[in-house]
Amino acid sequence: MEKTKKVLVTATNYSALCPEAKRLLEEAGCEIVENRLGRPHAREELIPLVTDIHGVIAGVDTWDEEVFRLAPNLKAIARFGVGVDNIDLAKASERGIKVSNVPGGNANAVAELAVGLILSLLRNIPALQQSAKRGHWDRRVGEELAGKTVGLLGFGHIAQMVARKLQGFEVRLIAFDKYPNEAKASELGVELASSDQVLLESDIVSMHLPSLKETRHMMSHAQFAMMKSSAYFINTARGALVDEEALYKALHERMIAGAAIDVFEVEPVSADNPLFRLDNLLATPHTAAETAETYRRVGLVTARALLDVFAGKDPANLLRA
Repeated sequence: MEKTKKVLVTATNYSALCPEAKRLLEEAGCEIVENRLGRPHAREELIPLVTDIHGVIAGVDTWDEEVFRLAPNLKAIARFGVGVDNIDLAKASERGIKVSNVPGGNANAVAELAVGLILSLLRNIPALQQSAKRGHWDRRVGEELAGKTVGLLGFGHIAQMVARKLQGFEVRLIAFDKYPNEAKASELGVELASSDQVLLESDIVSMHLPSLKETRHMMSHAQFAMMKSSAYFINTARGALVDEEALYKALHERMIAGAAIDVFEVEPVSADNPLFRLDNLLATPHTAAETAETYRRVGLVTARALLDVFAGKDPANLLRA
């Protein structure tokens, strides 16, 4: 590289969790501007940072035409993860900005959290922990996972890892996918089904679809109404897949037994979100991919992607509109 490239990192905890990736960029002459907030940037916080950057290691903040206009030197966006619904690929392409991601980089972490949320719901683990720490002895009766039907909406890499991890729990596994991998389903003992069948028959429904125009609010009033009143809903995918008003109604009216969600329609989520008033909701702050192993793995891939673009090459996992 002929001159110093300025790299904005909007993913959090970069110095602490991606020291190898940071060193790789610095040794190549990059100046790094880190997110020190410990959370995603709000739009008004992001805009002042982009005016002179050449590359971005992007978290879940929004990258669209307005932001691109303010960043004339921007040549590369390396998404710190797999989902790119927060990046306008068409506008990026028009401006010659190369966008890449890290497919599968966080799959194990997300799959593990999905399983953890299932167990937490069935056994009331968060509520029991709070009760015990207050000195109460609230030994509420939970449910066992064994013998239940777990339905997967989406059967990509993360869902397949969830299925593999659940095999030892003696559950029935069913899955819907628009383009199903029949060989992988057979290998993992998963029955392929329609989305309606997954909703109707499952005791636990776990969301693993991408966020696209056609999947927006895929879970709405009609879909929650199809589920068993004893069923649980898990979302570690994207908030836009779920109509939050419909989810609130389903939980408040006990149309379903409970839900655990790691993602929201608007993030960072507001403390006055009505969902937080419900005692049958378990929530985490978009933390499914937040493991030391994921940070190291994804950090190195994204750093190399930026350096490839700066060197005039296409990055690995280049995305096109």
